[in-house]
Amino acid sequence: MPKEEKPGEAADPWYADGLRFECTACGGCCGGFPGFVWVSADEAERLARRFGVSVKEFRAEYCRRVGTRWTLREKENWNCILLVDGKCTAYEDRPVQCRTFPFWDENLDTPRDWANAARNCPGMNRGRTHTFAEIERLRCERHDD
Repeated sequence: MPKEEKPGEAADPWYADGLRFECTACGGCCGGFPGFVWVSADEAERLARRFGVSVKEFRAEYCRRVGTRWTLREKENWNCILLVDGKCTAYEDRPVQCRTFPFWDENLDTPRDWANAARNCPGMNRGRTHTFAEIERLRCERHDD
């Protein structure tokens, strides 16, 4: 029986029992469409170390400036510049935006939004169950960036 809500009390989110996800490293969320992958100063430093270059060199080769922020460049086919032969060349050090996928607000708004995103991601609805607490931590991590 559903929990009775009191006036002013928010209902549990539809994903309160958790969601299954296991990255298959398919690269599907890494391109094929335009967008922005924001890179913080800390992430730029970590990625520069990974590629053995200075932050200035990393930004010059791998990023572009949009307003006051930096985003990873895209190739002509809209794939992320870090995606090579279908694999992320910086997977372990990828930006928080990438690490928190698919637990983005736009995918968590409704079960339908999750199902729509899952049509393009073979890792959604498979693998281990991420608890509600884990999902909320990932959502907050993305917003802290």
